[in-house]
Amino acid sequence: MYTHKRSGAIDTISGTLPLIAENQSAFLNTLQGCLKQGQPRVVVDMSQIPLIDSAGLETILDVRDQCQQRGGAVVLARPNALCRDILRINGMENEVSIFEDTVTAMGNFSK
Repeated sequence: MYTHKRSGAIDTISGTLPLIAENQSAFLNTLQGCLKQGQPRVVVDMSQIPLIDSAGLETILDVRDQCQQRGGAVVLARPNALCRDILRINGMENEVSIFEDTVTAMGNFSK
């Protein structure tokens, strides 16, 4: 399951399901409310997401593109060691900002 929380102008998506092909629609459904905002600023808290696969990586890139088209952004926070390695190996650190904690990730939007 994925959940959505709004703090001021920033949305945080978190979940306990792997970010893989079979859970892609659940993740996107949770995210739809964020994308309807004028300038979406989204933090994906990955602390409880146990795994991300190629479909999950593509989903993150698609969400990034959708947010940027609306003048916003998406960032990742607190990936576990396995997810961090998958993100690094696939060059995602060059595509989307990754933070060690959600507070820093949220603070990124105030720059």
